[in-house]
Amino acid sequence: MVDMMILGVRVPIAILGAELDKQSPPELIKEFEAALVANEVYHFVKIYPGVGHGWTIRYNDDDAAEVKSAEEAHQDLVNWFMKCL
Repeated sequence: MVDMMILGVRVPIAILGAELDKQSPPELIKEFEAALVANEVYHFVKIYPGVGHGWTIRYNDDDAAEVKSAEEAHQDLVNWFMKCL
C-alpha cells in the first residue's frame, strides 16, 4: 500500500532508490512513482543497481563500482536541480 504522504505531493520531486535498500525497497519506490504519475507530478525516480540505503554518502572509496554509482547519483540529482530550481 502506498504511503499516504506520497499522495499529497504536488511539487516536483526526485527519488533516488537503492536496489538493496530494506528501508525503502524498490517495490515501494515503484509504488511511489506510480502515485506520482497518477497525480501528474513532475518527478525523477531511479533505482540504482547493486547498492544499499545511504550509498551516495557511505561508500568505499576503493571500490570503483561504488564510487561510480555514487557519482552517477550525484550527477542525476544536480541535473534534476538544474531543471527544477
